[in-house]
Formats: sequence, C-alpha cells, structure tokens
Amino acid sequence: MKACLPPVFAPDAKLLILGSLPGEQSLARQQYYAHPRNQFWDLLDSIFHSNLRQLEYDARMAALKDMGIALWDVVAQAEREGSLDGQLRLSEANDLSRLLEQLPELKAVAFNGGTAFKIAMKDGQKFSHLAVLALPSSSPAYTLAFGSKLQKWSVLKRYGR
Repeated sequence: MKACLPPVFAPDAKLLILGSLPGEQSLARQQYYAHPRNQFWDLLDSIFHSNLRQLEYDARMAALKDMGIALWDVVAQAEREGSLDGQLRLSEANDLSRLLEQLPELKAVAFNGGTAFKIAMKDGQKFSHLAVLALPSSSPAYTLAFGSKLQKWSVLKRYGR
C-alpha cells in the first residue's frame, strides 16, 4: 500500500494543485515531484518566473506557500505497481473537503493530470465555488511537448501571487 504525502499549504493560499499519488521517487524521497524528468517545477518556474527547481526542498515548499500555492493529492493510499496512474488501484481518497475548509481565500483548484481530475470530480460539488482547472500531467510518462503543457498550465498565472 502506498500513501500520499501530507498537504503543503498556508491558510491564505489562492491556488490548490492536486496530483493523483506521488510516484516511486517522490515517495522514496518524501518530496513532491522528485523525479528529475517530471516537468512540474519547470512549468511553475516558467509561469511564475521563479527558480523553484533550483531550491532545496524545504525552501521550495516555503516559496510555494509565499506564492499562494498549495499542494496535495486526491489519493490518500492505494495499491500501485510502479509510478503510472494507470496502475492505481484506489483504496481511499483524501478528504479534500477538510482541506478546502482550511483555505478560505482559495480561488482555484488545478488538477495535475486526468486521473487526479477524474477521481476528485466523482464528488465535484465541493469545488462549486472555485475555478476548476484540468491540466495535462507534468509526468514524463505523459509525452505532450513541454511548450504545449506550458500553454495549458499558463492559466495558473491568474491565481498565484
């Protein structure tokens, strides 16, 4: 059984980015988006003109909070061989409503990939007061060109600081 990482947020977050469940390298290092080929940090750096990729992990998390961005996953724990979302055998979803209650200034929720979006939207009513953004996965397994991903992810600029 694989379990998600704890949420990263400050109460004044404006944007929540939700993935499905961290991959093998992220779980092993206990760090979000730890796979060196995952484009998550590169996308945020390009959108917000930041240098998150270059920071040590703790500093990166502090910078995200300062940017008004929160992170978590839709899956609390699941069976999965490897890192691919297609291998997920969901056993328990995270209590996203509880997190949303702690984010009174939240304006948008963005889903990093179709699996995260699909799982979370089974009970999409909890997001009715927010902009809901379904984004292409930042994973290296999702082979859409970086420029195409960046074009779609650029909508996040409206919600970060």
